[in-house]
Amino acid sequence: MRLPEPRGPVSATLVDALRRAPHAVPAAEATDDEDLQLALFICYELHYRGWHQVDPAWEWDPSLLALRAGLEQRFETGLRDLVDEHEPVAVAEVPRALAALVAADDRPPNATASGYLQRHATREQFIEFVVHRSVYHLKEADPHTWGIPRLAGRAKAALIEIQLDEYGGGRPERMHAELFRSMMDSIGIDSTYGVHVDAVPAVTLATSNLISLFGLHRRLRGALVGHLAAFEMTSSIPNRRYRDGLRRLGGGHTATRFFDEHVEADAVHEQIAAVDLCGGFVAAEEDQKAAAVDVLFGAACCLAVDAAASDHMLNAWHAGRSSLRTPR
Repeated sequence: MRLPEPRGPVSATLVDALRRAPHAVPAAEATDDEDLQLALFICYELHYRGWHQVDPAWEWDPSLLALRAGLEQRFETGLRDLVDEHEPVAVAEVPRALAALVAADDRPPNATASGYLQRHATREQFIEFVVHRSVYHLKEADPHTWGIPRLAGRAKAALIEIQLDEYGGGRPERMHAELFRSMMDSIGIDSTYGVHVDAVPAVTLATSNLISLFGLHRRLRGALVGHLAAFEMTSSIPNRRYRDGLRRLGGGHTATRFFDEHVEADAVHEQIAAVDLCGGFVAAEEDQKAAAVDVLFGAACCLAVDAAASDHMLNAWHAGRSSLRTPR
């Protein structure tokens, strides 16, 4: 995909640098969250499908990695300020602690974007929602897959079991990213990978960057599995609402099957993720208390960042304006 338009000095520095052969990237400071999240997204995408006409050697350029490390430190510090610090729990209590975390975050439907999309959204608002979600869902599962080589035993097997479903059990047309792409096509949205990055705000980019941050750092593997657990444990009900909302707006089977798949699959994944993945991970770690804290941190970050994205859309729609940076 093509490089996005810069949103500040650090993203401008990156875009300018990546258009040339690898060289030392000058230092730059992000001015705000838009600049920070876009710069991180630009760096992270080098580890996925890359950027059009950008030298692949940039992926491991030392000066770029040094710049990224500074951005990540700022992002992670903000995350740790955002969520409460959790007390360690015993291995057997990890699934229960995750469930309690999710239950505490349970808001009434009228206070969520999913509830609004189910009952009140216009077609254009639903399209905006899909544009926001495309930033992650067109590469769905890929960031969590970084965890597979970093786990062992029961936790590794559990993650592979979940990811196998995410990738369609080996059938390309059933891959969740492909189902999302088909849904976009069916309701008239450009489904080209990464084409909507310029249109979405920092709060949307953060939902994708969060998983990349956890997935690309071995020290954060506990947060990665915690994120996936929270993601799966909070998926079925919102996806049922999205499906119902799209049907209300005239969406047929092709449009809604992405959401149908998540209503069914994630109800199964919920137990695998909480018990076998997170419980198995903590049980296998030498410092189980620290591992449990990491898992809960990742889960809390998932809930908080996703809630911020939901609130952004909901607040914009209630105010009668577009939730995108560049309205369609």
